[in-house]
Amino acid sequence: MSTSAEYRVRSTARRLARAIQLVTSMPLGAYQSAVVRIGVSATYLLFLLRELPHRRELYGPDSPWRWDMARRLLESNDAFTVLMWSDSTLWFEVVYGLTLVSAALLTVGWRTRVTSVLFLVGVLSLQNRSIFMGDGGDNVIHLMAIYLVLTRCARVWSLDARRAARDAERHSAGHRPARDIVGPVLWAASGSVLVPATITEGLGGTWWLPSLLWALWLGNGLWWVLRRHAPEAELRTLLDVLANLAHNAGLLVIMAEVCLIYATAGWYKVQGSRWQDGTALYYPLKLDYFTPWPELSGLFASSALVVMVLTYATVIVQVAFPFTLFNRRVKNVLLVLMIGEHAGIAVLLGLPFFSMAMIAADAVFLPTAFLLWLGGRVTSGRDRLSSRAGSKVRLPRQRRADGEEEPLPHGHGGGHTLVG
Repeated sequence: MSTSAEYRVRSTARRLARAIQLVTSMPLGAYQSAVVRIGVSATYLLFLLRELPHRRELYGPDSPWRWDMARRLLESNDAFTVLMWSDSTLWFEVVYGLTLVSAALLTVGWRTRVTSVLFLVGVLSLQNRSIFMGDGGDNVIHLMAIYLVLTRCARVWSLDARRAARDAERHSAGHRPARDIVGPVLWAASGSVLVPATITEGLGGTWWLPSLLWALWLGNGLWWVLRRHAPEAELRTLLDVLANLAHNAGLLVIMAEVCLIYATAGWYKVQGSRWQDGTALYYPLKLDYFTPWPELSGLFASSALVVMVLTYATVIVQVAFPFTLFNRRVKNVLLVLMIGEHAGIAVLLGLPFFSMAMIAADAVFLPTAFLLWLGGRVTSGRDRLSSRAGSKVRLPRQRRADGEEEPLPHGHGGGHTLVG
């Protein structure tokens, strides 16, 4: 083998080794996965809150798609929903409430390993109960709920990250981590549901969901034991490597899913005459169902030039986006255009939750520098609001011997201790 060929082989081997070390040593895209987590869970939380008065008609006992009809369909497609465990109204209310709570907890990043699984179970249960109630946004949330379970999406911008930072401070100071009681309780409670659900075949007819839930349950239990009693063990390092691999693979699947959504949508539009002559956009702007602002929709629909530009721009952006991922600047430009497109759909066509779900999925491609800047702006705004609220709080005053008044020191507020 010539010297140049040996050099190429060694160079390729070094690059491959660096790539393997990168994907196994750390979870990539920590800020992107956090934004996807917040966006997807917040979108579903707002949807559940908006449909709270109509929840029974959508997914519950008052639905036109009755419980026995849903059961017959699920027996043929092997889909999963815990709402088939019982047809009682109380059970439906419990499932709906737990799904709402899990969405809220996942948004703030509290015990994400457990709440992400509860969120997945809740999303699958509600959507598979009445499959004809969904749209494109529901499909995106359905997929992202599955992928988020695999990711370490609470490394930043979460309550879990704050707790991990406090434990790191205690470790650096030579102290043991704070005793964790909530984690084992949640683990035991989830196991008490998982075991009978598996025995009674209540997890649907597919193999992947029981396998995923059992792997997560056993893995998290082992993780907690090693973290508590053997933090330096080699098995703990192996679990960390496996978690990083699962996270990076899940993030890659999310990116591929977004590209697939836009590619299929764009090429489908290219083949149809409705998007070639502009009627696919024109007619929805004239339908009462899709016009929350009739005057604004009529203004856009009245201009043939505007309709043509929006129609062709939508098709071009969707078809071209997967091919621009290797050019950062072009990708960012198209990303801004797509987010603007979804914002326009939310306003003009009255589909806010579809648009929010798509924007949350698009966020996986946002640059880290932009997310850091955005996080800094949010933090500074929060600090300003806190300082303004604190400046309005007047401390009790005490009278000095010379008759002047001065504020009481912190911690002596009329016999009560002031807490943080």
